[in-house]
Amino acid sequence: MTTPSEVTGLLLAWSNGDESAYEKLIPLVYAELHRLAHHYMGRERPDHTLQTTALVNEAYVRLIDQRRVHWQNRAQFFGISAELMRRILVDYARKEKYAKRGGGARKISLDEVAEISDDKTTDLTALDDALKELATFDARKARVVELRFFGGLSNDEVAEVMGLHANTVSRDWNAAKAWLYDAVMSAE
Repeated sequence: MTTPSEVTGLLLAWSNGDESAYEKLIPLVYAELHRLAHHYMGRERPDHTLQTTALVNEAYVRLIDQRRVHWQNRAQFFGISAELMRRILVDYARKEKYAKRGGGARKISLDEVAEISDDKTTDLTALDDALKELATFDARKARVVELRFFGGLSNDEVAEVMGLHANTVSRDWNAAKAWLYDAVMSAE
């Protein structure tokens, strides 16, 4: 099992041009990305046409294109990964929804991950729209949600990525969940 500090070390070495670090990093981050994507896809409907491996591959290709990023640590890497997976899933949902003229859009349970609701489910595109609206007046809270909800990062990892105290992240997370719940429920 690889430690977070080993992944961070390899990311830093790769950022500094060490191609051998990149070769060592590939299987480590690919396995983590697959675990994260499997978690996301587990919330999707059983007949979903996008498969876990396809999500991982798409995110991986986009991550490798991020050559200009100066990787700081594992948490930052997986934070960016979360953002990319979110974009891929939302784009996929929008295309599917458009193709079906609004019907049959993918549903995710907010209470499974964010504990926003006791019994309601919401459309991923509605959540994305609400998150974009939140970002217009509180970008920090929107980023916390993205890293926690889509990235699966802990409060401590989010704090590390964003340079905040874990208590601030916790307060932002709780406030953002409440705001998103109201925004999504009022959009229905």
